[in-house]
Amino acid sequence: MTTESGAAAGISPPAKTPSLWRDRRFTRFWAGETVSQFGDRITELALPLIAVSTLGASANQVAWLTALVWAPNLLGVFVGAWVDRRARKRRLMVLADILRAAVLLSLPAAYALGSVTLTQLYVVAVLAGAGELLFNTAYPPFFVRLVPRASYVDANSRISTSRSASYVAGPAIGGALVQALTAPVAIVVDALSFLASAALIGRIPVDEPPTTGPAAPPLLRSAREGLAFVVRHPVLRASLGCATTVNFFTFVGGSGLLVLFATRDLGLSAGAIGLALGLGATGALLGAVCAPAISRRLGVGRGILVGAVLFPAPIALAAAANGPLWLRATTLAGAEFLSGFGVMLFDVNLNSLQTAVIPDGMRSRVAGAFGTVNYGVRPVGAVAGGALATLLGLRPTLLTAAVGGCLSLLWLLPSPIPRIRDLEGDAEAYGGSEGDGAAAEAR
Repeated sequence: MTTESGAAAGISPPAKTPSLWRDRRFTRFWAGETVSQFGDRITELALPLIAVSTLGASANQVAWLTALVWAPNLLGVFVGAWVDRRARKRRLMVLADILRAAVLLSLPAAYALGSVTLTQLYVVAVLAGAGELLFNTAYPPFFVRLVPRASYVDANSRISTSRSASYVAGPAIGGALVQALTAPVAIVVDALSFLASAALIGRIPVDEPPTTGPAAPPLLRSAREGLAFVVRHPVLRASLGCATTVNFFTFVGGSGLLVLFATRDLGLSAGAIGLALGLGATGALLGAVCAPAISRRLGVGRGILVGAVLFPAPIALAAAANGPLWLRATTLAGAEFLSGFGVMLFDVNLNSLQTAVIPDGMRSRVAGAFGTVNYGVRPVGAVAGGALATLLGLRPTLLTAAVGGCLSLLWLLPSPIPRIRDLEGDAEAYGGSEGDGAAAEAR
């Protein structure tokens, strides 16, 4: 999902949608997200470096550290049900940012006292993952109060652009900071980025009406309702099946196996691999920028279809790399470029469509259900990829990942998604919230 909100349906959008560049509320939120994304790239590098260089952790212990960051998402369906009961989603997002900042700051404090332990790293990983889960489940209903329906694709494009840019420049910035400050101290920068995000989001005026209606059902029943809603909804069922399939197979041929393949089979040096992956990451940046224009030309649904194929298919191109050293490196970079472009085309359009069809009272529950299934399958895919690589070898495993990922298209073809061209007309037939003018009223 990932990672993967919408404004209300039922009220016609204004004749001309205000530019997001002039929307101070959105630009403030976008700035907070951008700062936080760049901070995350630092921690993604620094956390395993603390485990390896400071604590001498084994490969298995580092793998557990990575898994524990994702582990809280297995409870996403329950967290989403709980968040849907809360009226102030913005307050929960600010709380999530503060929680993550406090947790991360415990590491440099312990480092200064000479008391960093692997257990502490594991606890930090779990709590930071829990903070991210809370933020992500509170985000969809907040987003619909911030952005009008006609601007969903543009807003998601801008947010995805920042995320992509962080993957292009973030590792270099993180590496420089780790080298200059040491890994535990560099994590302070990420903690400060969360505090900056909390300060920016906390100052955004958003109309968040109190929850109304009958008393909320028990949490377990509420969580079940969220899952049942996804399974019954033709758009959400297809999009969850597609996203889960493509994520499983792309984790089968995940970055770890790709790097191993580039080292052992392609004979590339660490520097050549880093350069190829860095150049390839620009594809995601370009994809995020181009997604709105492609969506307007092809339609939202067809944009999702193209992205669903273009995301996993280039893994086969990387697996087929051969010839001189420069050609192998260029092929790897090209595969990463195309895959990055595809994933942004897929994410921007799918996130926008989901935003448009989920009713207000279900947004956090649906986000939690998606997170439980979509994120929960990722470590399973990684384990399966390791087993396949051991049994079949690296090249056949990467080819399997590419073919399996493309099969995600089978979820989309019989669904209504290919026929949906825009969010103002076609998507409204499949649901949405009530009061699309809420975002505009609070400006």
